[in-house]
Amino acid sequence: MMINTKYRTDEPEIMDDFAMEGEILRDALDKIAKINRLLGGNQLTLQGVQQLLKGIPKDREITIVDIGCGNGDMLRSLADYGKQNNYRFKLIGIDANAFTISHAKTLSKAQENISYQCQDIFEAEFKALDYDIVLCTLTLHHFKDEEILSLMQVFYQKASIGIVINDLQRSAIAYRLFQALCFVFQLNDMSREDGLVSILRGFKKAELEHYSKELELKKYTIQWKWAFRYQWIIQKI
Repeated sequence: MMINTKYRTDEPEIMDDFAMEGEILRDALDKIAKINRLLGGNQLTLQGVQQLLKGIPKDREITIVDIGCGNGDMLRSLADYGKQNNYRFKLIGIDANAFTISHAKTLSKAQENISYQCQDIFEAEFKALDYDIVLCTLTLHHFKDEEILSLMQVFYQKASIGIVINDLQRSAIAYRLFQALCFVFQLNDMSREDGLVSILRGFKKAELEHYSKELELKKYTIQWKWAFRYQWIIQKI
């Protein structure tokens, strides 16, 4: 069967139900985190943070917000990196699913500089939050184009240092490779179905360039990275 990747799909993901909870969701969150680590996804986001931190004094406290934080794996990686490199990180995970936030808190008990908030990022409470760097790892594709532009405006206004977007390339090859990964990692039905939809909700480079022009960004880079990701780094300083 041919896979049409010309346009982003509007098909919803099961995980978009913020009231979802239970063992199936916990298993999906943990396996997504595991795959992201093994395929270098966390490293890709960390590289973006490292680029934004160039020239920033290490004695300055840096507040980093992770949007759609899942089980908190990215924040724990950042906490370890900060500790090893003498950065003063204040790390905040944001997710709209209360069960997901509870699970992330449980896994992050050992890291004192990580906190979590259950928030809808379209609401005023999130828009009032101040931070230096905002991260979106495999989160932006969950939104429609007009929502992405609205969110990115908020991120750009509130982030004093910059933004790191790490998200999926929409391609037939990526789709087929994920089908193989589903077999290797024995993903549950929800993870398999959501993963395939996620790829079809992913991006072409031209779309990210279009967003950048619409947002009138002055300093940014968009690069293709393994495994079928785009790293979009936006600098404010």
